[in-house]
Amino acid sequence: MNGKGDILIVCLYVDDLIFTGNNVKMFDDFKKEMAKEFEMTDIGLMSYYLGIEVKQRDDGIFISQEAYAKEVLKRFNMENCNPISIPIEVENKLSRHVKEGPIDRTLFRSLVGSLRYLTCTRPDILFAVGYISRYMEKPTTYHFKVAKRILRYLKGTIDLGIFYPASGDMKLVGYSDSYWARDVDDRKSTTEFVFYFGEAAFTWTSNKQSIMTLSTCEAEYIYVDNKSAITLAKNPVFHDRSKHIDTRYHFIRESIAKKQVQVKFVKSEDQDADIFTKPLNREVFEKLWSRLGMREFFIKGACWKLILIHIVMIIDEEE
Repeated sequence: MNGKGDILIVCLYVDDLIFTGNNVKMFDDFKKEMAKEFEMTDIGLMSYYLGIEVKQRDDGIFISQEAYAKEVLKRFNMENCNPISIPIEVENKLSRHVKEGPIDRTLFRSLVGSLRYLTCTRPDILFAVGYISRYMEKPTTYHFKVAKRILRYLKGTIDLGIFYPASGDMKLVGYSDSYWARDVDDRKSTTEFVFYFGEAAFTWTSNKQSIMTLSTCEAEYIYVDNKSAITLAKNPVFHDRSKHIDTRYHFIRESIAKKQVQVKFVKSEDQDADIFTKPLNREVFEKLWSRLGMREFFIKGACWKLILIHIVMIIDEEE
């Protein structure tokens, strides 16, 4: 970034280099400097990268994995399946101790792995995929049936992706939540968060906690649709009662004191991270995935350009 507010962002993966920014001259200068050091092929505007499709328009950028999703459906003989509207049933509570026969672990793990890669652009399936991932050690036919339900959901929402609009409002906002004692096998909680930079989500996670928590305050510190958790973050008087909570979370108190972070309470119905916490009915589920910035693709006219360059490193054999 220079003093005029111009910015150039560069990402490198193996021998492919992606860069973007808001100044075309910086693009040209960067390519000239790189060409002095490496043999390069300028592929132009990025449209496909590591299974992710990128559609660039005047009003924003749309990313999806439609082609990859179709490939997964075909690989598991589900391309002609009947579509459904939610990836997991609302009352579904999976367990290791279901009374159904075992299934090939390699097959199950292959399916789960394929679905996990789809969560790069499909946060709507993150909870469901994370849920079935817990049973890869000894999967049963029931677990496989639940996993195939996710494929049926993908069949009906194959063209969903995330749209990042060319908006001037680039505030960083995060939502975090926790489902206390969700796992029926060991009663550990599930923790989730999602962060927005502007109007669409750019990072999200849903993880089973590694330790047992004895209250929702512990489970949700600092996952903030819980008022006790917010009080704990702001009030050092509570500190002696909370030493058993992992100290890595306590940095938030200092950030609040420095006014680097604001912690606000939101009602459960306005908690965007809820989609990563538990199964939801169709109305709530669709409302929340749309808040994440997920849309069906429709063609219009490119804001910031994402440019892909393939580079070949020239190594001096004498070195």
